[in-house]
Amino acid sequence: MQDIILSVRNLSLDFRLRTHILHAVRDVSFDLRRGKTLCLVGESGSGKSVTARALMRIIDKPGRLVSGQILLDGPGGVVDIAGLPERGREILALRGGRIGLVFQEPMSSLSPVHTIGSQIVEAIRQHRKLSKKDARLRAADLLRQVEIPDPERMLDRYTFEFSGGMRQRAMIAMALACDPDILIADEPTTALDVTTQAEILDLIRRLQQERGMAMLLITHDMGVVAEIADEVAVMRYGRIVESGPVDSIFHASSHPYTRQLLDATVRLESGAAARSPAATSVFEAKAVEPVISVRGLSKTYGSIGKIFGFGGGSSGGLKAVDNVDFDLYPGENLGIVGESGSGKTTIGRLLLRITEPTSGSIAYRAPEGRSVDVTGLNKTELRAYHRDVRLIFQDPFASLNPRMTVRQIIADPLLVSGQMSDRQAGERVAELLRLVGLDPLAMERYPHAFSGGQRQRIGIARALALEPRVIIADEATSALDVSIRSQILDLLLSIQQRLGLSFIFISHDISVVRYFCDRVAVMHKGRIVETGDAETICTNPSEPYTRRLISSVPNPDPRNKRMLHRMRLQET
Repeated sequence: MQDIILSVRNLSLDFRLRTHILHAVRDVSFDLRRGKTLCLVGESGSGKSVTARALMRIIDKPGRLVSGQILLDGPGGVVDIAGLPERGREILALRGGRIGLVFQEPMSSLSPVHTIGSQIVEAIRQHRKLSKKDARLRAADLLRQVEIPDPERMLDRYTFEFSGGMRQRAMIAMALACDPDILIADEPTTALDVTTQAEILDLIRRLQQERGMAMLLITHDMGVVAEIADEVAVMRYGRIVESGPVDSIFHASSHPYTRQLLDATVRLESGAAARSPAATSVFEAKAVEPVISVRGLSKTYGSIGKIFGFGGGSSGGLKAVDNVDFDLYPGENLGIVGESGSGKTTIGRLLLRITEPTSGSIAYRAPEGRSVDVTGLNKTELRAYHRDVRLIFQDPFASLNPRMTVRQIIADPLLVSGQMSDRQAGERVAELLRLVGLDPLAMERYPHAFSGGQRQRIGIARALALEPRVIIADEATSALDVSIRSQILDLLLSIQQRLGLSFIFISHDISVVRYFCDRVAVMHKGRIVETGDAETICTNPSEPYTRRLISSVPNPDPRNKRMLHRMRLQET
């Protein structure tokens, strides 16, 4: 018992709302041990993040700690954090001093108007009596420890000048500024691609081992849990339903909910073979003409000369997409995968002419068989093309207007296109809601009244409203929990089977692409480096970059940790 640094006993948290009291956390107990990692897992809304915030007493109002103990061991004896005043000197000393916190989204957690260095220096001087000069030297050393190159110069950069991975590293540096005994990491890799995620997890694990910290890692990714956890606690509806060593949770779990999470993860890892009979792609390799054919597609963003008003040509510009060729066939699911910044999303925007291509051609084969050059369409012709080629957005909440009801959101493209009257549109909305598995009676509700998975179903219904032939899904499942993710993928596959759709599925999640897609195109620095059958690409790729990408995917089996042996490609 001497290695236990923090012990949570019977913790309960309530949110007093206008109409009722929400019991967010109920009788939660667990221990954090020095040098060990406890993973708190569960779906969105299970109470993971609010439990972690309670350890530092930073629960958002109207939340309050109802009962329980948070016992922190220290040089002066055991302190019950639950009994400390929320704004007292003792709790302020613990936050950042003995307990560090890494938030999920670093862009919203870091100040956009202060340099990275000034934010880390402030965190250091809050708990350590150091001069500004010494604190800056300490900040530079922290950036060096989290492997940010040229740390002295990077201290003077702002948040927006850092990539997603670098921002997360800066957050980790800030959390470690005062050598905490405990590190809380709240979904630290959710928004990152697989290679950046692997690097961040490697970094956290190395720093933990060097410092002997206890770590509480909050995640819904069972692959990450298998790779990094020593112990696991599974949360559902505010309670811990099962806990124990990572191996026993994965290989001898007893609770149905734990098995449900694991089964959903294993299904995605198993690829197309795990699809249900009712959710199978309609694509077959036949001698048919492609519905979309892309040749020599390129997009270059400006040049240094143009940006600063010096004139000049396109030299020095950023090539987001570089001479890309691919075909999409009727009924096919084509996956486009790669790291952040590889050009995946730009291709989706170019196909829809949201972004204008620098060069190349996009040929669309219309239903009557004629070939249309999408790059040469005028506004009227483009509107007709957009009825056939639709987009599902990544964030189901940000892409839905919060001031419009579900009926208005789904009916909007029908009314704008002039295809239906308001009464006919209402009937079509009810039909679409039934198609995506939602109750038509909910059409008068607003987006905030739905869960993340339900909001994504609304987004899918809106995309299907005009009976398209092609749907471009841009990271359409990345914001969802693993069990909801597999439900949405099965939904898309069953809808495809009924309507004969073709999908371009843009993602950095290899397991999702393997499950959903027939063929995969792998992108790196704007170019397609490899194309082939999904199963072949995901199990036996030929290109070194693809092998590196696949080796970085967490394996949901603690007995076979793939990331420990991942490839690291030396960039030239």
